[in-house]
Amino acid sequence: MLALSGCADGTRFERVGMPAPKTKQAHYMLDLWQWAWLAAIIVGVVVWGLIFYAVIRFRRRSDDEIPVQTRYNLPIEIFYTIAPVVMVVVLFTFTVRVQDKVLPNDQNAPRPDAKILVVGQKWSWTFNYVDAADGKTVHEGGTPAQPPTLYLPINKNIRFDLYSPDVIHSFWVPAFLFKMDVVPGRDNHFTLTPDRTGTFDGKCAELCGTYHSRMLFQVKVVSESDYEAHIEKLAANPDNQGEAKGTNYDNVQPGLSQEKGSEE
Repeated sequence: MLALSGCADGTRFERVGMPAPKTKQAHYMLDLWQWAWLAAIIVGVVVWGLIFYAVIRFRRRSDDEIPVQTRYNLPIEIFYTIAPVVMVVVLFTFTVRVQDKVLPNDQNAPRPDAKILVVGQKWSWTFNYVDAADGKTVHEGGTPAQPPTLYLPINKNIRFDLYSPDVIHSFWVPAFLFKMDVVPGRDNHFTLTPDRTGTFDGKCAELCGTYHSRMLFQVKVVSESDYEAHIEKLAANPDNQGEAKGTNYDNVQPGLSQEKGSEE
């Protein structure tokens, strides 16, 4: 089954099952993922090699044979105490290095070219394009029946601020190799730089209630001119003007079994 799962994409096997990265930061995470797998394979080969060596080398050769009774072996005990610690330290070091590149602190973060306020609510998403329309914010929301689409300009640093008015959600775009929880009362944010155009699926990755599985959206990475055209289109509609931090779109429009805001 594991081998067959790599047949859908000729290069997916090289990425050990990960999607092709679609942001600048995703390449760092893919490298960490691949090297972690290589380290795991090497450790696994060594461990299984030692196991089979011990099974064959010290096997019982006759019914009368009694193996040497070793109470302890200090060199081996030192080795299997230090070796795991060294492996953990190495993995931790490389993980922190990648984390600093993907999630730098505010002082080292790149200057954002655009800001998106992502609102996750039961059970859909609202995307606010902050100060995008001549200094004014515009937004668009969706429903489980009509998932929203988030537009992003290619090769631009995009800052995402995450907000929830109800419960914990999780903003996840698999093609970006990244997700982050949307926690009520907590200011979670990150910056990504899309480097491939296309349409990518997004979803909520945190069990958030009855219709969690329908909390979907799409991301379109487009040219800067197409992005600006989309912003102008939103700005021309009074319903999309201003900031929206939690709407009832998901309950008053088709998409849920109840359409009057009830959550029973």
